Amino acid sequence: MRRVLICLLLLLAVAVTALWGGYRYWQSRLSAPLAIDETMLYEVPRGAGHHSVVSDLVKRGVIEDGWAFRALARLDPESLPRLRPGEFRLEPGMSGRDVLQRLGSDQLVTYPLTVPEGWTFRQMRDALAAAPKLEHRTEGLADDEVMSLLGREGEHPEGRFFPDTYLYHKGVSDLEILEQALSRMTATLEEVWAQRVEGLPFETPYEALVMASLIERETGAPEERREIAGVFKRRLEQGMRLQTDPTVIYGMGERYAGNITRADLREATPYNTYVIDGMPPTPIALPGRAALEAAVDPLPGETLYFVAKGDGTHHFSRTLREHNNAVNRYIRNR
Repeated sequence: MRRVLICLLLLLAVAVTALWGGYRYWQSRLSAPLAIDETMLYEVPRGAGHHSVVSDLVKRGVIEDGWAFRALARLDPESLPRLRPGEFRLEPGMSGRDVLQRLGSDQLVTYPLTVPEGWTFRQMRDALAAAPKLEHRTEGLADDEVMSLLGREGEHPEGRFFPDTYLYHKGVSDLEILEQALSRMTATLEEVWAQRVEGLPFETPYEALVMASLIERETGAPEERREIAGVFKRRLEQGMRLQTDPTVIYGMGERYAGNITRADLREATPYNTYVIDGMPPTPIALPGRAALEAAVDPLPGETLYFVAKGDGTHHFSRTLREHNNAVNRYIRNR
């Protein structure tokens, strides 16, 4: 009986030793460095699970012991994060366990999409369509269809999207970028409108958005935005037409080829502020925060006219005579 007990104990010791050795070997394979010599991009497809990802990594030669990771997924699934679709950087020296942790992290490879201040909605859509890593859900849709998808059916899209640089990763859709930009503009406009000064010649946040788009398109000089806003405010108050070229250009649409003729200035479009009274019916561009702030806080003064000097800034005048002299100096001589 004693011999049997001793044999059983020996067998148990051998089994424990074998199990411990197997466990140690298993853990060493999980911690083994990747079989790569340089950083590589790896994409987790939407809906992929640990088994398919491990099999793909083995097939690519990135990890060598797929059995170890499949066993981990079965024996201890809670130790593995939920995989995220998108691209990740895998680096030399990482272990297979490190890889699975990274593929479930927020360390996705991101790409920038820049929408400059003063762009039109059409330019923004063109940039989205040209972004190769985006999922193009709005491709082929008309602007009103896009607005319906965004929950803004019947609203004109121009001006409603905040210009900025947006970071995205593969798997994100163009519609998600538009949702971010729409939300940013809505929140920014609400915040800026709450800080407006008294006595503005318009009564709604949307009209402030229209005004901001005119200011944005008229100058790239930050120090001039409030002064241009002041000119527009005084012209509206005195019943003068705004007579701003960017509205003419916007009304011409794709017909604009770089020049405005006298016939263009006389053409009756809803946006031609040489013909219509007041502001155009919608924004003509995507204004940034500085233009929005200028629209609701114009610079006080007496100037009613301005003309581009050719260096990105303007000459401001109080009288038509002074303005005509400035036109002769900066436009006709040039």
